[in-house]
Amino acid sequence: MKITFHGAAGQVTGSKHLIELKNGKKLLLDCGFFQGRGGESHRMNRSFPFEPSDVDYLVLSHAHIDHSGNIPSLVKKGFTGRIICTPATRDLAEIMLFDSAYIQEQDVLYINKRRLREGLEPYEALYTKEDAEKCMEYFETVPYNEPFSIDDEMDVMFTDAGHILGSAVVNLTITEGDRKKRICFSGDVGRYINKILRRPQVFPQADAIICESTYGDKLHETVDKANETLMQAVMETCVVKKGKLIIPAFSIGKTQELVYTLNKLAFKDKLPKVKVFVDSPLAINATDIFRKHTGCFSEPMIEFMKKDPDPFGFNGLEYVREVQLSKAINELKEPCIIISASGMADAGRVKHHMINNITNQRNSILFIGYCEPSSLGGRILRGDNIVRIFGQEFPVKADIYRIDFFSAHADYNEIIQFLSCQDPQIVEQFFLVHGDQDALNQMQERLYDKGFHNIVIPSLGQSFYL
Repeated sequence: MKITFHGAAGQVTGSKHLIELKNGKKLLLDCGFFQGRGGESHRMNRSFPFEPSDVDYLVLSHAHIDHSGNIPSLVKKGFTGRIICTPATRDLAEIMLFDSAYIQEQDVLYINKRRLREGLEPYEALYTKEDAEKCMEYFETVPYNEPFSIDDEMDVMFTDAGHILGSAVVNLTITEGDRKKRICFSGDVGRYINKILRRPQVFPQADAIICESTYGDKLHETVDKANETLMQAVMETCVVKKGKLIIPAFSIGKTQELVYTLNKLAFKDKLPKVKVFVDSPLAINATDIFRKHTGCFSEPMIEFMKKDPDPFGFNGLEYVREVQLSKAINELKEPCIIISASGMADAGRVKHHMINNITNQRNSILFIGYCEPSSLGGRILRGDNIVRIFGQEFPVKADIYRIDFFSAHADYNEIIQFLSCQDPQIVEQFFLVHGDQDALNQMQERLYDKGFHNIVIPSLGQSFYL
């Protein structure tokens, strides 16, 4: 059999790994969006390097848009196979893909107003809300730790990756003749100190591993350091400067982690009396799905809920759905905290909050997770003094803060801990994906030190025989 890396190869986003059997069957691992590279991502997302109608199965590790975002296009272009994932991933994917379609439609409307004024051809949205609804017909769900036969030659079992709600390590067993191959795709590996979700689970021995390495070159902050930086950003911005604190946060995972952390601070009467807005319809819908899947929660989270049945709500917190209320926040003259998607500040309502607040030195922006270097968030974090948003330039005058603790990705020590259940001598092939080049290189060296061998960093479009 052969595997080809059509995304997240030598970069973080665009997860898409195609396995082809000798008999012609094709299984795709993830179908995500390329993000953060402007026109290049737009171009890459508009086409597939394979024929969608030839793919028999799609196994989805989790619902984050860089892993699921191009599923509606896959179906629109001819895929009619089965999409297999965990129940929580299916629920989250439904709202995320619908939201992705809505954002594309709204962004295209916004951009095309300017393009038409300039006499340029209008853009077309990659897919519509109707396309997003259509693709959900192909989803099938499989619980954690239950072996599932895809067909006579392919079996899958999901183990908990601890990354976001429903995230899974994909454990495949593929039989060709009298030869069996055990393939592990890590998806995105979560934290071992995740406050809401369970820790990453031990997974079966594999012959070949495809592993993420987003933080292959970094260690995360401690809980105490993260809370200290969060309180510093809140106090200096909202209390001292009387300004607004903008927090770009992915709607699934990071928003709930942040709200839960602020809730605990409010519970202990440590949070200043300022309004907190979660300005993201997707985050609101996702939080409702979190409440539905409490079986994925960690024991500490379950214990906290005995004291506070709603860990995602507290006095002063307001969830904002309506566009007019979102716009009204920017007219608000009093200090406040605005949590809005997306986490890289490259899409969604947070871009409008950036436009309205980034040029005012009374305000601050706090990034709480990974930002692809060429994304809007990545450019701000590297110190760009002027950034382009919707084709216009804005000087960066707001103060910038960063916390890595809230990342849903394992750091390099946690990736090594995740892999500690494997016998390196049995693992015949090891592929490192989902990382920038420095992270990939450093993770490769660390894994060699742990006894793993034949560790490859594939490039985009590169194929290997398993």
